[in-house]
Amino acid sequence: MASELIPALKQLKLYGMAAACEELLGERPRKAKDPVMWLEKLIEAERVDRQVRSLNYQLRIARFPIRRELDSFEWAESNVDQATFETLAEGHFTSQAHNLILVGGTGTGKTHLATALGIAVIHRGQRVRFFNVVDLVSRLEQEKANGQSGKIIRQLLQV
Repeated sequence: MASELIPALKQLKLYGMAAACEELLGERPRKAKDPVMWLEKLIEAERVDRQVRSLNYQLRIARFPIRRELDSFEWAESNVDQATFETLAEGHFTSQAHNLILVGGTGTGKTHLATALGIAVIHRGQRVRFFNVVDLVSRLEQEKANGQSGKIIRQLLQV
């Protein structure tokens, strides 16, 4: 019966439970556990596994060019306001479906900050999509030339 549990859990796409079940079954000879405790551990393992998989998926579909965090930004070498970006990292601007556009010269940290803010917002359970403005404008121009105006905008609104 125990040998049938793990494939059944995987068939149901309960991968976190399957991994935890393997561990729990490995411990079984050493100490007997209460069935409720087993179930609690399996449910918690599944919850954590789904959270991790969701986070990884959201990071992948955001299409960040690099992976950066706010704590690695060199605030002293930039004239941007750290407090403003830490407030933005809370993600409140997304509740009104506002976009964030960073403007500045080459090497000022726009990509680093945009990526770090995006990652922070994803960690708060919201969806993000990163665009380089030059690439976005090029795609919009290409759509317009192909008579597909609005396709990229609709995709943006789905995020």
